[in-house]
Amino acid sequence: MSLKKIIIHPDPRLKKICKAVDEVSPALRTLASDMLETMYDAPGIGLAAPQVGVLQRVFVMDVAGKESAPDPRVLFNPRITWASQELSVYEEGCLSIPGIFEDVTRPESVRMVFTDIDGKHHEEEFEGVAATCAQHELDHLDGKLFVDYLSGIKRRMITAKMKKLKKEQAREE
Repeated sequence: MSLKKIIIHPDPRLKKICKAVDEVSPALRTLASDMLETMYDAPGIGLAAPQVGVLQRVFVMDVAGKESAPDPRVLFNPRITWASQELSVYEEGCLSIPGIFEDVTRPESVRMVFTDIDGKHHEEEFEGVAATCAQHELDHLDGKLFVDYLSGIKRRMITAKMKKLKKEQAREE
């Protein structure tokens, strides 16, 4: 396993729609393991493949919390089949937009179909923070960021901050 470099917004790869995974190959299992390691190291609760430069429909998540045993999840080709009418507001952050947190409104619960790391198909309902995380990561696979839910002014301010951060990081390298 190895840590992957997380892409920082703005980057055109973060706005691309990812391709479906044909089969869960050994290379994709390795990618998923690397993504989990990268997510935990960051630290975060979710990470999508485009955030590490891979334009395929896979994301990882673990919303177990620091007090609980880890519960790593890998979802290939996830798709929402149902969303609740009830909404929830959650302060979201993103590993590709470090240090920025903003309230985003999303369905409180969603049902997703996906393939797991063993190639098995699932349909599962996610609620609360798990629903928010799953929707946030699925958005990444569709080229959407949480800042896209914010006002234009806020989005431009955040983008300007990230451009400045990227320039500072480039100077350090």
